Amino acid sequence: MNDQTDVQMPPRVEVGVLGWLKKNLFSPWYNALLTVISLGFIFFIGRVILLWAFRSARWEVVTTNLKVFMIGRYPSAEAWRVLASLGVVVLLAALTWAFRKAKDSPIRRWLVLAWIVSFPVIGILLRGFGEENPFMPKVSAEVWSGLLLTLVLAIVGIVASSPLGMLLALGRRSRLPVVKVLCTIYIEAIRGVPLISVLFMSQLMLPLFLPPQIRLATVMRALTGITLFSAAYTAENIRGGLAAVPRGQYEAAQAVGLNKALMMILVILPQALRNVIPTIVGQFISLFKDTTLVVIVGLLELLGIAKAVTGQREFIGLHQEVYFFVAVLFFICCYLMSYGSRRLEKALGVGER
Repeated sequence: MNDQTDVQMPPRVEVGVLGWLKKNLFSPWYNALLTVISLGFIFFIGRVILLWAFRSARWEVVTTNLKVFMIGRYPSAEAWRVLASLGVVVLLAALTWAFRKAKDSPIRRWLVLAWIVSFPVIGILLRGFGEENPFMPKVSAEVWSGLLLTLVLAIVGIVASSPLGMLLALGRRSRLPVVKVLCTIYIEAIRGVPLISVLFMSQLMLPLFLPPQIRLATVMRALTGITLFSAAYTAENIRGGLAAVPRGQYEAAQAVGLNKALMMILVILPQALRNVIPTIVGQFISLFKDTTLVVIVGLLELLGIAKAVTGQREFIGLHQEVYFFVAVLFFICCYLMSYGSRRLEKALGVGER
C-alpha cells in the first residue's frame, strides 16, 4: 500500500487585464455569450452614430447657435458676468480638489466658507445692481435662458431644498403631534402630485399669498415650485437615513451629556446623511433633468432653446443634431454629479464600515 499522498497543486490564478476579462466577461459560457452579443450591439450602434456624426450631420446648427445654447437671451455685452461666475466655480472646485486630503488644514474651513459666500456673489454677478448702474446693470431674470437657466434652476433647487428637506424629515419624526402631522401632510401631498402641477400652482397661486407690492418673476416662481417639490422627496430620503441609524448611537450621545439638538447635529444627522448619499444624489440628478418641464410655464431652458433653434429658417429639420448635442450636455452634467457622488462615498467609506 502506497502511503504517499498526492500533492495538491494550488489553482492557477490569472493576473492582469486578460485574467480580469476572462474572469468577469468570459466565464462561464453564458457570460461569454452575453459579452459577445453586447459588444456586437455596441459596435453596431456606435458605427451608425459615428457615420452619421462625421458624414451626414450638419453641425453648423450647433456652432452657429452655441452662445444661444449656453446663455440664451442673456445680453451679449454682459456675457462676461456669466464667464466670471463660471470662473469662481472652477477656481473653488480646483482648490477643493487640491486640498481634498488636507483634513486638519484650516484652508478647508475657509473653502467651505468660500463656497457659501460664492452663491450670493454669483447671484449678484448674474442679476446686477440697478438699471442705471454703468458697470453692472441689472439683467432681468426673465431673459435668463439656455444652459444658464438650467443650471440656475438645478443648483438653487438643490441648495434650497436640502435644508428644507432635512427640517421636514426631522419634523416627521418629531414627538410633537402638530409638527409631525403638518410635516407628514406636506410631504405626502407634494409627493402625490406631479411636478407640472406644482409648477402651475407656483405660477398662479403663489402671488395670492404675497403682498400686492411684491411681484415675483416667472423664474423665481418656478424656483419656488421646484424647491418645494424637491424638498418633499429629500425629506423622505433623509428620513430613511435617520431610521437606519442604530438606537445605540442615540444612547451613546445621551450618555456623554449631549442635548437633543447637539445629538442630532453632531451624531445622528452625519450618519444618516452618509447612509443615503446615493439616494440623495439620485434625487438631485432627477431634479436636474426635471428642469426641462419649466418650458411649460414659458421659460426657455436648454431644451426650450433647442426647440427654438430648430425653428430657424436656415436650420429647419435639423432636429437630430440639436437634440443630440443637448443630450450630450445633459449626460456630461449628470455623469459629473454621479462621479462626485462615487468619490464622496469612497472617501466616507459608504458600504465598507
